[in-house]
Amino acid sequence: MPQSSLKTQPRRRARRRTSYHHGHLKEALIAAALKMVREQGAESVSVREVAKRAGVSSGAPFRHFPSRTTLMTAVAEQAMRRFRDEIVRALEEVKSDAPLDRFRALGTAYMRWVIGNPAHFQVISNRALIDFDGSESLRRDNKEIRDLMEQLLTEQRQRAPLLWDDVKAISFAARGLAYGIARMYVDGHFPQWDIPADQAESAFKAAFDLFTDGIASQP
Repeated sequence: MPQSSLKTQPRRRARRRTSYHHGHLKEALIAAALKMVREQGAESVSVREVAKRAGVSSGAPFRHFPSRTTLMTAVAEQAMRRFRDEIVRALEEVKSDAPLDRFRALGTAYMRWVIGNPAHFQVISNRALIDFDGSESLRRDNKEIRDLMEQLLTEQRQRAPLLWDDVKAISFAARGLAYGIARMYVDGHFPQWDIPADQAESAFKAAFDLFTDGIASQP
């Protein structure tokens, strides 16, 4: 018995060390994937290279991510959580109870999120890299944000007429504007428009204000 105990004890300690070291393997793999996106672009990511960067065996990630798509979808889910957090912060900053001011805050939150998380943006905006329809959290969160946009526009329309009655169309146009400007920022187009990096948010707000002021104008 004593000999058996001596043999098994070191193995238990080794397992505990391994478990401690890899306890956050999923998070480490996501972080490594994001680092690859920042350095080489989203298309460059592979599960094996991510494993190498995370310092684990090539087979280790497949317990969490059996494919690149599942890995990138997890990155996208993290991106959406960060975006939701940014929305909460932006809405808390709004002093007015005017629905249109809160609608503007959603735009501000979007650009702040992009500026702070450009690699996340590259992943979540590329539907070819992720399984958007297969992710319950992505579908749910995206719908909640769209519903909030339409709710705020509906509340604003109840206070005063909007240029268009179709709140879905307005939401689509607003999302397209925000996405387009965000893509210009991430792809490095701002310098061509003489917009320094530290003025990216204010430049976006000015453009988004033009849009919201326009839809608030009565026909």
